[in-house]
Amino acid sequence: MKAVLYICHGSRVKQGRVEALAFIERTKPFIALPIQEACFLELAEPTIEQGIARCVANGATEVIVLPFLLLAAGHAKKDIPIELEKARFRFPSITFYYAQPLGVHEAIVDILVERMKETGQRILPDASVLLVGRGSSDPQTLADFAAIRDLFCYKTKLMDVNLGYLAAAAPSFKEELTRLHEQKPSQLWVVPYLLFTGILSNTLKRELEWLGSGDSVILTKCLGYHPAIRQIIKDRIEEANPARGYLDVSHYGAFSG
Repeated sequence: MKAVLYICHGSRVKQGRVEALAFIERTKPFIALPIQEACFLELAEPTIEQGIARCVANGATEVIVLPFLLLAAGHAKKDIPIELEKARFRFPSITFYYAQPLGVHEAIVDILVERMKETGQRILPDASVLLVGRGSSDPQTLADFAAIRDLFCYKTKLMDVNLGYLAAAAPSFKEELTRLHEQKPSQLWVVPYLLFTGILSNTLKRELEWLGSGDSVILTKCLGYHPAIRQIIKDRIEEANPARGYLDVSHYGAFSG
């Protein structure tokens, strides 16, 4: 029997955890698999180990593991595979299929634009934009974020679109925010490329308060759990589901006993 295990990032902020699990619950009816469980990578329970154990207890013999993460940084490439290796030894009769994270996707860029429009502010053609990412030391993750910036520019036709990171990469969000604010643009948008409300999104608000920007900087909501993301999740599960013929073992692979 097949199962899917959704691995959410985790957060010390309760609201972030609640948002993640609520979105998974809303997604489950659209996924044609009999067993569906959710867990957290860190900072919360159930853990990955507990999530896998729940799948097995419910009768799973094959588990599709979906990293519910925006990009394939260290968590998707190292941390989760390490946990899957542990699970392989604990449950040698279970086959694990590893799906891709959400990744670079046009639909997510559409959500960023939607978040700007829902503020009620008109987007000026000469506006400056700061896209804010979590950050990573992985060069491929940074390249993917640059690709997102390019897609964003293409869709909005805006020319001054900048990247800033909250950790592990340069330029930092604070440095870029200060630099752009000092240039006194006609309009400055801060657009978080983050899934949920958490410590990092609270950091954005504190930095804007410290800057004393008032109404001169427009902060949008996080991506949130948008129906378009639900469709990407469905696609990623289908790509990794051997019954549908989409299994791609060249990148993430299958872990079996």
